[in-house]
Amino acid sequence: MRPGTGRFLVLAGVFVCAACGLVYELELVALASYLIGDSVTQTSVVLSVMVFAMGIGSLAAKRLRCRAAAGFGAVEAALALVGGCSAMALYAVFAWTGGWGGVWSGGPRCLLVAFSLAIGLLIGAEVPLLMELIQRIRRQDAGGAVADLFAADYVGALVGGLAFPFLLLPQLGQLTGTLLTGAINAVAGGALVLGLFRRDLSRRGRLLLVVANVAVLGVLAAAALLVDDFERAARQAVYGGHVRVAVHTGAQELVLTGGTHGRPLALFLDGRLRVSGRDERLYHEALVRPAMSDGPHARVLVLGGGDGLAAREVLRHPGVERVDVVDPDPAVVRLARHDPALSALNGHAFGDPRVHVCTADAFRRLRDTRRSYDVVIADLPDPRVTASTKLYSQEFYGLARRVLARGGRLVVHAGPVTSRPRVFWTVEATIRAAGLRTAPYRVGERAPAPWAGPHRPAGAPRDWGFVLAARTRPALTLDRDAPRPDTLTPEVLRADARAAARTRVPGLPPSTLVRPRYAN
Repeated sequence: MRPGTGRFLVLAGVFVCAACGLVYELELVALASYLIGDSVTQTSVVLSVMVFAMGIGSLAAKRLRCRAAAGFGAVEAALALVGGCSAMALYAVFAWTGGWGGVWSGGPRCLLVAFSLAIGLLIGAEVPLLMELIQRIRRQDAGGAVADLFAADYVGALVGGLAFPFLLLPQLGQLTGTLLTGAINAVAGGALVLGLFRRDLSRRGRLLLVVANVAVLGVLAAAALLVDDFERAARQAVYGGHVRVAVHTGAQELVLTGGTHGRPLALFLDGRLRVSGRDERLYHEALVRPAMSDGPHARVLVLGGGDGLAAREVLRHPGVERVDVVDPDPAVVRLARHDPALSALNGHAFGDPRVHVCTADAFRRLRDTRRSYDVVIADLPDPRVTASTKLYSQEFYGLARRVLARGGRLVVHAGPVTSRPRVFWTVEATIRAAGLRTAPYRVGERAPAPWAGPHRPAGAPRDWGFVLAARTRPALTLDRDAPRPDTLTPEVLRADARAAARTRVPGLPPSTLVRPRYAN
C-alpha cells in the first residue's frame, strides 16, 4: 500500500474513533442530566473526570508503544464495549436501585464517575498509540504528525457532537444510539489494525483480536435486540406498572401513568412529576385563585401549563375573556387535548374558544408580545432544573412586569417552602428586584403519596410555595363567587402565608441570567 493511502486510512480511523468518543461523552451528560438532574453539575463532573482520565490514559499508553497495533486494537475493543453499554448500565442501576435509598442512593452518581473515568482512560490511550502507528506508515517530523492527528481528531469530534443531538438521539434514542456507536467503534478499530498492521501481530494475536471484536459486536447486537424489552422493564421499575404513554418528544421525555380503572393519573416530564391526580386540584387552585381574586382578570397569560389544568381553573372565574397558554412542547398540548383521562381532568379546557394555545419558549414569548394582561400565571418546572433557571431570573420577571396591565398581578410557582426555603426566598427576592411588590404564601401540608419517576427523593416535598406579585402590594384574597374546595379557604390561605413567612431567609441576592442562584 502506498504511504499516502495508509496515512489517509489511519487518519480516517482517528476521525471515526474521535466521533464515537464524543458521542459517549455526550450520552453520559444527557442521561445523567435526565436521571440525576442539574445538567450543569453533571456536565462538569463528566467533562472534568473524563479530561483528567485522558491524561492518565495517555501516560499509561506509553508502555504499549512497542506493541502499538495490538495495544490500539485492544483499547478500541474495550472502548466499544464500555462506551456502547454505558447508557444501558447507567439506566439499569438507576431503575432498579434508585428507590432503595441509603447507601444505594448514590449508585447512579458513582457509576457515572466510573464510566467517565474508564472511557476517558481509553480515549486518552488512543493518542500515543495512533502517533506511533502513523509514524510507521511514513516518518515525518513530530509537529506535522501531531497536527495531522489532532486535525482528524477534532473534525471527528465535530461530526460526533452534531450527530448525537440531531441524528442519534431523535432517531434512535439514547440506548440504541450508544449501542450503534459502540459497534461502529469496534469495526473501525479492528479494521484499522487488521487491515493495515496485521503483520505487527502474531497469528495468535490476530486471532485474539478477531475473537474479541466479534464478542464485543455480539454483546452490542444482543443488547440492541433486547433494548425495547429492557426499556419497558426499566420504565416499569421507575414509574410503576401502569405506564400508558411514554414518548421522547424531542424536547423531553413524556410519561403518563394511571388515569384508568380508578388509578390516579400522573404526568412526568423528563422524569419529574408535573401532575398528580391525587392532589393537582389543590395545587392549581392555590396557584390560580389568589391572582384571579384581587382585581380584573379578563385577559390571562399562562406560562407553562400545557396540561390545561391551570387554564381549567382560570375558566372557572366569571369575566374571563381571553386565556393565552404558552408551552414549549406541542406533544404535551396534544396529550392534554386528546388523552381521555387528562382531557377529562382539565375539563376539556383547550376546547373553550377563549383559550388560545401557543407552543413557544416562555422567555421569548414575553420578549415578543405586545399584549398586556391582567394576570400572568407562571406554572413552570422547579427553579433548580437548569433548563428552567432563566425563567426564574430577574430579567424574566422584568419582562413579565412589562406585560402586566394597570392593576395586573403575577403569580409564580416557586418550589417547596419547608424543604428548600433558600430557593423559595431567592425567587421572592428576584421578583422584588424586578420592581414588583410580593405576597409569598404556600399550601401544605399535602397528603403523602407514592412517589415515582427518576427524581424520587427519600421524602417527597410536602408543600408548594407561591409568590403573588404586583406593582403595588397585592392582597391575598379568595373570590367567594368562584367555585372552591373546602380545603382552600381564606383562613387556611392566611395561616399558610404566615407559616411561609416564618421560613424567610433574609439578605438573599436576586438570580440573573449570568448569575443563577438556584444551585442549592
